[in-house]
Amino acid sequence: MADKELTYQDVAEHNTKKDLFVVIHDKIYDATKFIDEHPGGEEVLLDVGGQDATEAFEDVGHSDEARETLEQLLVGTLKRKPGDPEPKAQQSSLAPTANTSSAGMGTALYAVVFIGGLVAFGAYQYLQSQQGKEA
Repeated sequence: MADKELTYQDVAEHNTKKDLFVVIHDKIYDATKFIDEHPGGEEVLLDVGGQDATEAFEDVGHSDEARETLEQLLVGTLKRKPGDPEPKAQQSSLAPTANTSSAGMGTALYAVVFIGGLVAFGAYQYLQSQQGKEA
């Protein structure tokens, strides 16, 4: 049964709780029987039902066990046609890229606050020692 080739339009028709297909890496999976067992809840699957769920699947970071379960649900492959939604480009890393352009500003702010605290502590100690000499 895994040798079927369906179009995106065919997959889009399977988007209900009683008939649910998802596309992950251009492979089509029938998630109908798994919807009640899904650890993230049925809403997660229903949100991506009948569409390409590659990004949602990879963003969560599913376990090897989840990937094995997925293989048991395989129905076929996706036959892409012109006009079909394109899969989003894969990032080379699972972690989001850091915005380093403003990272130095946060560090500088902490340094200014720390130095200001040291100056205030020094001034407090100095004033306390001056009051002790007067008494």
